[in-house]
Amino acid sequence: MKSTQTKKQKKKRRRERGFTLIEIMVVVTILAILIALVAPKMVGRTDQARRVSTKAQIKNIEGALQLYKLDNGVYPSTEQGLDALVNPPTVGVIPKHWKEGGYLGKVPNDAWGNPYVYLSPGSHGDYDLVSYGSDNEPGGEGDNADLESWNLN
Repeated sequence: MKSTQTKKQKKKRRRERGFTLIEIMVVVTILAILIALVAPKMVGRTDQARRVSTKAQIKNIEGALQLYKLDNGVYPSTEQGLDALVNPPTVGVIPKHWKEGGYLGKVPNDAWGNPYVYLSPGSHGDYDLVSYGSDNEPGGEGDNADLESWNLN
């Protein structure tokens, strides 16, 4: 009877002991491999999604600029900025037919949280609307490349 009880106690102690160092190391290694494979794919998708979102915002702002011009005959000046799409301008050429409620709910920032650069007249047409990308610096390549209203391809 004593030997049966001793065997049961030994089995119970083994179950209560927990994981061995080797078992923990194997799990940590597997997790590290999975993170190394998955993380770069997720990071690349985040920047790609931000670029797509910023392009969509630029097109939305362009639509509001077109409506502003239809109502007022001119685009907001650089001095008036994109705020003229939200609030009636108080400087420069004051629009006579500014739409009550504005043309946008608010002036958005790009997907990286930076304000858009707006110039009117622009060097590429009636206006230039630019996001400087993830680095918020003019120029750049890849994810740092600028997104420009006249070149959204």
